[in-house]
Amino acid sequence: MVKLDIMARMVVSMGLSCLLWGCSHPAIQPPQSTPSQAYSSKSLSESKKHDVVIQAMAMLDRGYTYGGKKLHTGFDCSGLVSFVYAESAGIAIKGSAADMANATKSVPPEKASPGDLVFFNTLGSSFSHVGIYIGSGKFIHAANEKTGVKVERLTSPYWAQRFQGYRSLGL
Repeated sequence: MVKLDIMARMVVSMGLSCLLWGCSHPAIQPPQSTPSQAYSSKSLSESKKHDVVIQAMAMLDRGYTYGGKKLHTGFDCSGLVSFVYAESAGIAIKGSAADMANATKSVPPEKASPGDLVFFNTLGSSFSHVGIYIGSGKFIHAANEKTGVKVERLTSPYWAQRFQGYRSLGL
């Protein structure tokens, strides 16, 4: 029964992903500036980024666990990103949100695409939260114990005030 539920969620997630992927608009730039590190044109391929988005959507409604990095025990923000990139693109990106920011390249808002990472200052320090951009001004992240993994808008007042930029893996 559990496997059937997981399969049904994955089918729905893939359908939603295809809809979002096909209808995505240019990235919305929240009011804060991005870090100054240059964007690398040798980024993750579009097909791999699409796989990242599909995998991230399959994680919707999973539980939040501080320090969590596993499907069955739950995720924190960086654990979710690590899991999704490893499973969908075969890329090991580890550490905290700040470590991930240091391992990635800044992307100008007009070049951000689904599958890129989005970073926020939620704890009074740079790059303290990370999510996966899915297009149309939305991102997926492991929010908190109450909501788990969910989709949110970059333009919502809370996230727009804390937005620090889009970043991508420079391969």
